[in-house]
Amino acid sequence: MPGGRLTQHERQQIALGLADDLAYAEIARRLDRPTSTITREVMRNGGPTGYRADLAHRATEHRAQRRAALPRNPYSDRPADGRDPEAVRAYEETVTTVFMHSGMSRMPARVLAALLLTDEGSLTAAELAQRLQVSPASISKAVAFLDEQTMIRRERDDRRRERYVLDEDIWYQATIASARANAAVVETVRQGVPILGPDTPAAVRLENIARFLGFVSEGLFRMADQARDVLFAKPEPGDQAAETAEVPGDASGGGRG
Repeated sequence: MPGGRLTQHERQQIALGLADDLAYAEIARRLDRPTSTITREVMRNGGPTGYRADLAHRATEHRAQRRAALPRNPYSDRPADGRDPEAVRAYEETVTTVFMHSGMSRMPARVLAALLLTDEGSLTAAELAQRLQVSPASISKAVAFLDEQTMIRRERDDRRRERYVLDEDIWYQATIASARANAAVVETVRQGVPILGPDTPAAVRLENIARFLGFVSEGLFRMADQARDVLFAKPEPGDQAAETAEVPGDASGGGRG
């Protein structure tokens, strides 16, 4: 499997694949590249509808030149704990891509990923700008969005600097929001049953959808409340192994191979 940066020819092949509505995995297979490489390449250069090979290639060269000129390592705030900076960088990009696929814009996704992977769970605007190699204005807009969505909160440190803190409760709030969205769909879908006629195929379809989503919503509400304390609990040694052992199908070999 080839390594290193994508070539201009490969970027042209990506653009052709997107034009043919190919999945990222298929484009990756044709180029003998990891799917994550193609996903990151497309998402950081305009997305599937805005990707342009020449523009992407020039942007990559520009980023490489900027990195070469940087006086500091963007990960210099990390402790000397043996982490591989390149592995951390690649994983942070993967997390960013996942957030973007959930509907978030790139810069808020990058800021959220940076906070998530920082041991302290907080960074100043200057630290974020240095870490992500973007302008303070870009950080300000991203932070404003995340603050509005209650995904982060603002605090003052002992030097009176404003720090942006990852609010770990957002995962609970996001789950509850998803359950509420499902519940709203259930209510709307059920309104169509008497309109279409209870015994019609369309009404039966709507009722089945409502029952399914209603069951899922109730389960999400219940499980989120029961599991909320897990967000703030310190895992005990062996907890992860125990949870893995409890996955249905593991003990009997009934899981997927």
